[in-house]
Amino acid sequence: MKLATYKDGSRDGQLVVVSRDLQTAHFATGIATRLQQVLDDWNFLSPQLEDLSQTLNHGKARHAFAFDPQQCMAPLPRAYQWADGSAFPNHIDLISRSRGAEPPADFMDDPRMYQGGSDDLLGAHDDALFADTAWGIDFEAELAVITGDVRMGAGPDAALDGVRLLMLANDWSLRELIPAELAKLFGFLQSKPATAFAPVAVTPDELGGAWRGGRAHLTVDVHWNGRRVGHLDSGAEMSLHFGQLIAHLARTRHVRAGSIVGSGTLSQRDAAAGVGCLIEQRARAAGTRRAAHRLHGLRRPAAHRGA
Repeated sequence: MKLATYKDGSRDGQLVVVSRDLQTAHFATGIATRLQQVLDDWNFLSPQLEDLSQTLNHGKARHAFAFDPQQCMAPLPRAYQWADGSAFPNHIDLISRSRGAEPPADFMDDPRMYQGGSDDLLGAHDDALFADTAWGIDFEAELAVITGDVRMGAGPDAALDGVRLLMLANDWSLRELIPAELAKLFGFLQSKPATAFAPVAVTPDELGGAWRGGRAHLTVDVHWNGRRVGHLDSGAEMSLHFGQLIAHLARTRHVRAGSIVGSGTLSQRDAAAGVGCLIEQRARAAGTRRAAHRLHGLRRPAAHRGA
């Protein structure tokens, strides 16, 4: 099923069920008013929402209305926590090299993850406000999951069972603020403003065979100022699946229903697939310039020797 949260003037909005074709919706008022209620009592409430979803998909919901993504908040407008991983090796490699460093040796096995702000999450059509363009505004195209309760110390398989919903995310980053924050050895804070999420969150079964191995094997198009800059496979090069990311978060604490865990920026080695963020585009361009410079440096002595 597909779920969204409509704006109603409150902080948590109004839960709606959305049809599979994203054309119609129906308020879930008789079952639950907010998504967090459903996550807290998933086994009891989600089957009722599934029934409503089936009725809506068959065109039999009496009070259905046209679905309008612009009326949506984030599916979960404020969450108990938002923890973002980095599970795409090519992104880690490009970012590391853009800073003049080698990628960490263990990044294929040991998740990188930061804890972001979760009290103010943006809807897909909400304005994202930044006080200064000199901070280096960048987007990051990601996938994210919303969890149920996951016990402390859960292994990857048990953690994967805790996935309730999936959604797209834009993890805004302020690139010019990141180096100073990393130098403090205390992680991201000001460099990570409010994250934005797609209007709709979906249960894993909506992905059919594309949801396997804890990964969503789908193609994500990334647009910047109306131009497509990425056409990225969201599963093939994801080195750590969502069960592993959630298990990493749960190593020393319980993860409670309503936690959001991100995949990190979608990224592929094939440059033809494009990018999931602007800094990758710049890193690739810089790498090309460095390679051209090295090649030019090799060619000049050869020409000189031949003269």
